[in-house]
Amino acid sequence: MLISEIKNHVAYITLNRSEIHNAFNDELIEKITQTFIDLEKNESVRLVVLSGAGKSFCAGADLNWMKSMKDYSMEENKKDSIKLYTMFSTINHFSKPVIGKVNGHALGGGLGLVSVCDYVLTHEKAKFGFTEVKLGLIPAVISPFCIRKIGETHARAWFMSGELFNASKAMQIGLVHEVCELENFEKRSQEVVELFLKAGPKAAVSAKELIENVINLEDEMDYVCDAIAKQRVSSEGQEGMSALLEKRNANWMDK
Repeated sequence: MLISEIKNHVAYITLNRSEIHNAFNDELIEKITQTFIDLEKNESVRLVVLSGAGKSFCAGADLNWMKSMKDYSMEENKKDSIKLYTMFSTINHFSKPVIGKVNGHALGGGLGLVSVCDYVLTHEKAKFGFTEVKLGLIPAVISPFCIRKIGETHARAWFMSGELFNASKAMQIGLVHEVCELENFEKRSQEVVELFLKAGPKAAVSAKELIENVINLEDEMDYVCDAIAKQRVSSEGQEGMSALLEKRNANWMDK
């Protein structure tokens, strides 16, 4: 599910479920969280590069995982959501630079991973989208991280429509930092790594700590995890997930 290797002080973490577009489930969430916890303790690691295997970066939640969640109670939904929030928060508060090497489409929860990276490189063929509303859900757990990246105005535009947008738009709204041609993607990725390695290791950590201290936002975990848990057990959330699993249109699309 997850490939993790360290080369020349750089940890390369790759979501390895290419057959389902690197969608995550509870097991992958736990593996990602624990990997970053372990890397935090590894003093030889100066930088992390997060990417996906195959043609997609991350398509959000695994269908089989969603199937199991469909009948969760409010309490079970919240417990599950806290684990997901913890994964994003662990990456977000990782003390060293995290480079997002977004090798393809990033949808739904996949944009949470994009948003907790410090620098994001993608290519011109990649697509992005906060697609949760099309399932009768909301991007609640990822919202604190994404809104910090794109701001309120773009959150309003994209959270409520679920529309897909291209890499150029993703850069325009601040979700990614750089877009290159597909054929230059690997070369440019390595160049970005080398640029970050030119910084003093302790200075890079201190600079990231400085930013977090200046922002000094309050903890929002309880609110966002309650929000998604309520939406999942709502009639619309249940209908949206059922429609997806049954490969049909949700009832609101036929009106």
